[in-house]
Order: sequence, then structure tokens, then C-alpha cells
Amino acid sequence: MSDTFDVPRVRSDSTSTTTSTSSLVILRQRLAQLLVCLEDLSSDDEANEEVSHTLDKAFYLCGKYTNRESFRLHVVTWNVGTAEPPADVRSLLQLYSQPATDLFVIGLQEVNATPVRYISDLISEDSWSHLLMDTLAPMGYIKVTSVRMQGLLLILLAKQVHLPFIRDIQSTYTRTGLFGYWGNKGGVSVRFSFYGHMLCFLNCHLAAHMNYVLQRMDEFEYILDRQDFDMYNTPQVLDHKVVFCFGDLNFRIADHGMHFLRSSINNGRFNLLWNRDQLTMMKKKEPILQEFEEGPLCFKPTYKFDRFSETYDISGKKRKPAWTDRILWRIKPKATETEDENRLTSSSADDDEHPIKVTQEMYTCDVSYGVSDHKPVIATLNLEMRKNVETPLVTLTVEGHWSADEDATFTYTILENFESSTWDWIGLYKIGFKRASDYSTFAWVKDDEVAANGEVVTVQMSKNELNLLAGDYVLGYYTFAVMEGLLPENINGYEK
Repeated sequence: MSDTFDVPRVRSDSTSTTTSTSSLVILRQRLAQLLVCLEDLSSDDEANEEVSHTLDKAFYLCGKYTNRESFRLHVVTWNVGTAEPPADVRSLLQLYSQPATDLFVIGLQEVNATPVRYISDLISEDSWSHLLMDTLAPMGYIKVTSVRMQGLLLILLAKQVHLPFIRDIQSTYTRTGLFGYWGNKGGVSVRFSFYGHMLCFLNCHLAAHMNYVLQRMDEFEYILDRQDFDMYNTPQVLDHKVVFCFGDLNFRIADHGMHFLRSSINNGRFNLLWNRDQLTMMKKKEPILQEFEEGPLCFKPTYKFDRFSETYDISGKKRKPAWTDRILWRIKPKATETEDENRLTSSSADDDEHPIKVTQEMYTCDVSYGVSDHKPVIATLNLEMRKNVETPLVTLTVEGHWSADEDATFTYTILENFESSTWDWIGLYKIGFKRASDYSTFAWVKDDEVAANGEVVTVQMSKNELNLLAGDYVLGYYTFAVMEGLLPENINGYEK
């Protein structure tokens, strides 16, 4: 049975793109020839109109899925058990895999959140974020945003080339621990538009222990219901085109005794345990879980290990191994006719006109990491889609070479309508920067420089503020959109 899982999993309602480009070209040529023949043969205007309408649909289908691109996601979930990060996370991130990753999404649970440490992390980022940025920045990845709720941490990093097309970023959190008053359990999420497609990443830590499976389901549904975003077309998690849900979901393996569990694991017969995995069992009963996909569990249960070993719990408690750490995804189901009638025309970019196909290349755990009693779980997935947005909001242009001996001048142009304001600023970054706050210097967009669409604006930076070192730099236009006290990040217009 395990051999059948070597092929990447694809949603059954996802559109196939296996037809080659050359075949599509030939089909379009044949359809055009057919249309000419029918026009010559028939004088029936009504028939011609019907045939033309049918052929238009065929032409549309021929071109609908061309110009699609594939983007690689690397998703990690890890309950780190309050431990400090290991010295090296290159294996965890699989940095040298090909093709290169486009987005890294790291969800951690039980990050050290003692009061003193938590306050310190708020002032200068936590040790996990620092390590991830230090590892990925030299390879051209930038931290886009992060969200933290006590021990729950979600970090998003992207290739620099994608930054102008990651927009409308918002994050939120939901507490479920101690009746919603304590943040030791719950969910944190980040949502954003990626080339015009609405994506949401949700990192959860649900109730523990074997007998709390129903509470875990209640918490999961509660998190989905309570996560609100200030976006008219995607106000909740499930409104997004694709949702990735991961974390320490804490589902256990029911009924089987310890001897049978360990024997099955040691012999690599994981399939003997699947039908008693609580998440798999609940998926047969719960409609909301049936909308989510997951790769096969062809790796060792990730909980509970003795630290710095590959040995399951040998303490007096002898907790049973389980696949507590999971990565799921959901493509928004096709809208019903009633929903189609009620849908705003301005949200049509998020409907079936431009579908996304999700395939999973790998789903595994890395047993080499032992700082926690959980092993990290890794999924690499491909998003295949056609870009809805291919123009940055802002372009910046520099002529000649800059030096610290003279003032620097550049221009920027607003290419698309958005709410630019005097809170916007333009930063100068040395190549290899880690995040938006790592600028060498910056200039505010002044009152008389808030540009209209298409207007070219000239900005000058004083030589006294440049402090340039030899090397390559990049300019970035950073815009704040203030909405009811929420300041989502938008990083746009990065140009050399």
C-alpha cells in the first residue's frame, strides 16, 4: 500500500494541467478552422451564434490554464517544549533542495514564554526568529511578518522577488486555554494576498490528553469562527482561497496497547495505526475536517520522545506515541449557485476563474532534532496558479551610483491605486537584510509627495544620513494602511 503514496496528492476537484502547451496550440488551431468551415456552410444566424458561443468556451478552456506558475512552500510545525533553538536548522529548512523554496512558513508551539522572557522577546525578537532570519537572509529570504501569542509563534519568510506581490497582510490570534483567558492554547494566523490569491496560514495548539478528542474539535471550530480579518472579501479563515492549518493538534492513537504501537512503529507498519488515529477517525464524522486534505502518515509518530534521542518515552508515565503534529490544507470549495448570485463582482478574482492546484511533494518528520519531546514535521507543497497580479504597487528608479559624499536622488511611481499616505516611507537596504526594519536609512513620504496614480515623484536623501558602505543596496516603499487601529504590513516596490 505504501507505494501508492509516492505520487503527490492532488485535490480531486483541482484542475489538471498535464496537457502540454503544444497540444493546446494545436487544439486552438483546429477549433479556429472548424469555426471558419461552419461559417461557410451555415446561413442560420441562430445556429452560428450557438456554435460560436460553444467554441468561445472551448477557446477559453484552451487558454484558461496556460501561463500558470508553480510556487514552492516549505511548512514546518514543531512543539519546541520551551527549549532554546538548536545550533543549526539548515536540515529542517532543507535549504539546498531544488527547485528553491518561495515561501517558508514556520509554526512553533511552546516557545519559552515566562514573563521576563516574553517581555524581552517583545523588545528584541525571540531566539527562534533570530536563528531563522540569520539562516535564510544570506540566501535572499526576508521576514515578511510574524505573530505571537505567548508560546505560539508563526513566522513567514519569502524570497525578496515576491515582496511586491505579498499584500493585505493581517494577523490575529485566538485563546482557548483556561476558558479563553490564557494563551497557552489556541491559534495564531497570518493572511495575505499572494499574486492576487488569498492565502491563510493557521498555527494551532489544541487540548492535550487521550480523552479530550471532542474538546479538540470544539477548540478547532472555535478558532475558525473567532478569527476575524478586516477584509471585506475574506473576513474569516475559511473565506480564503487556500488555508493551511498546522500545529500540535494533539490527536492521539486510540485503543491500541503500547506493545502493539511500538511493534508497528519499529517495523515501519504505520498503516496498521491509521484507522485508530483520532484525527483520521474524526474526519469521517466532522464535515469541517472533510474539507481539509492531508498527506499520508508515512513517518514515525512525532510524540513523545525522550529529549536528544530517537527513543519513545521510557519514564514511568510511558506516554503512548502519537501523530500529534500535523499539516493540513484546504482549497475553498466551489461556490453554489446561490452563493454565485450573492457574490460581489469585485471579488471575482478569488473564484473559480483562476483556480489553484495544491500538490504535496513531501510530508515527513526530522528525527535528528532532539531539543524537544516532539519531532518537527515538514511539508513541501506546490501552489500551481495563474498570477492575478503581475504589477507592483510602486516602482523605484535610481540613476547612476550613490556614494556617501553627495546627496542621493531617486524617483518613484505609483502604478496601482492604493491608500498611500504621509505614514509611508522609503527605506534603503543593504542586500542581505532580514526584515523591513533593517534599513540603512529612510525618507518619509512628505505631504507634497503623496503621489497620484502614474505620477513620478522625486525624492532626495541627504548625504549626511546615507552612511553608505561598499556593496549593493535595494530601495523599498513601505506603506501603512491604518484600519480601526490595525497596522497590517505591506512591503512593496523593491527594486535594485
